[in-house]
Amino acid sequence: MADKPKMRREVEKDDFHSIVLPPDGSLLGGRWISTGARFALLNKFSQNVIAEISEATPDQVEQAVIIASTAFSRGGPPPVRRAEYLRRSAQLLQERRSQFLGLMVAETGFTIAEVNGDIDRTIVTLGLCAEEATRIIGETVSFSSTPGQHNRLGFTLRVPLGIVCCITPFNSPLNTVAHKVAPALAAGNSVILKPSELTPLTAALFCQLLLDAGVPADFLALLQGSGSGIGKQLVANAAISFYSFTGSTRVGREIQKGAALRRTQMELGSIASTIVFADANLDKALPKIAAASFRKAGQVCTSVQRLYVERAVFKDTVERLSEEAASFQTGDPRNPETRLGPMISIQSAKRAATWIEEARQDQARVLAGGSRNGAILSATVITDVRDGMRVIEEEIFAPCVSVMPFDNFDSAIAHANNTPFGLAAGIFTEDLARGIQAARGMRFGAIHINETSSARSDAMPFGGVKESGFGREGPAYAIRELTEERLVTINGYD
Repeated sequence: MADKPKMRREVEKDDFHSIVLPPDGSLLGGRWISTGARFALLNKFSQNVIAEISEATPDQVEQAVIIASTAFSRGGPPPVRRAEYLRRSAQLLQERRSQFLGLMVAETGFTIAEVNGDIDRTIVTLGLCAEEATRIIGETVSFSSTPGQHNRLGFTLRVPLGIVCCITPFNSPLNTVAHKVAPALAAGNSVILKPSELTPLTAALFCQLLLDAGVPADFLALLQGSGSGIGKQLVANAAISFYSFTGSTRVGREIQKGAALRRTQMELGSIASTIVFADANLDKALPKIAAASFRKAGQVCTSVQRLYVERAVFKDTVERLSEEAASFQTGDPRNPETRLGPMISIQSAKRAATWIEEARQDQARVLAGGSRNGAILSATVITDVRDGMRVIEEEIFAPCVSVMPFDNFDSAIAHANNTPFGLAAGIFTEDLARGIQAARGMRFGAIHINETSSARSDAMPFGGVKESGFGREGPAYAIRELTEERLVTINGYD
């Protein structure tokens, strides 16, 4: 058991680099507890063991719920205090940037530039949540339309729900955690966080930061371990009021089934599309498309997987995009020159490489990339794909984009819509009317004109439709999900 909630000294854990390790267990009531069975955390580039993480026991999961429930029933800090500790969290993250940077590069395999970008965004997210903590208001209600009730007054209040359970993915172990935890705290809820077992320590480092910033110890718990074990136990616990989940559609269905009438927010699977019309400014569009296809080794739910290009500019587009892909230097993510690091595991890279080879065997052309070295898959551009190929029919979650020509507007829109998912899409055109027309016809949670499917600002609402889920992230929008509305009426009498 590690009772002191502080980070350990800098230690050399593998032959890759030195990192600062946070506590390796679960957080309950302000104490770090490391008494459960252990699982190994790998450096995603070297494949060496960074640390062995203590999985939360069933008793610790139950204890976390009891602590969170007791804290909420007792009442937490007022909104202004919540805003203060969230602002302080943003300041501490900037001060501790180097600690997060070293750990996240090793834990995720993302490049230095990608991790710095994630830290920058998280600072913004925390600041937005601090602002929203003091803006949680209802609205007035009119009774004037009802005969005899014109003297009544009515208004709504927004109040916290109770315990919010946040289950987060490996591909954004800091900013996605912040997008779930910080709005829940800002709204006055107590929080239980279950991060991905593939990237557990960034969440631990972040939780310690929140405690240091002033978050009440019994309002924040972190439970390490697998979704199949701890996740199921959390979903089965009726004391939890809300589940915020980012992950696969398959797991989302299980959580939704277990939650029953309790509220949820789900950000699930995706096959993201971007459309390039012939009048698009390719000089501006193609660098954005390449970045959105290959950043974080393509392991982003809004990465460009299907790229539709009007035939008049198809040849030019694929040639230039292939050249751009070839320029993505792969390798050690701590090298500032590296633009594409390893995927989350060797198995994930093998799976994606298999799909690419299947497409090649089925007469698709691989114009760039397609090669694998351990967990690193090179930036890949494919053409001549057909319906039924897994590279366009399933979420590849890898640095691979399939480029398809189109001859008319309607066919491009129809094919982009032809997936069970609907998270995000991009459109490049100089014709704003056509862009708006396309946006109206595309069934996605977000449509970005003259940006890719992967464009995002942390203040905007973010979420999908169809099997990509429901509910919205983005601090102001998440807080609506994380509070319940109560109507108050006052009868002034006649």
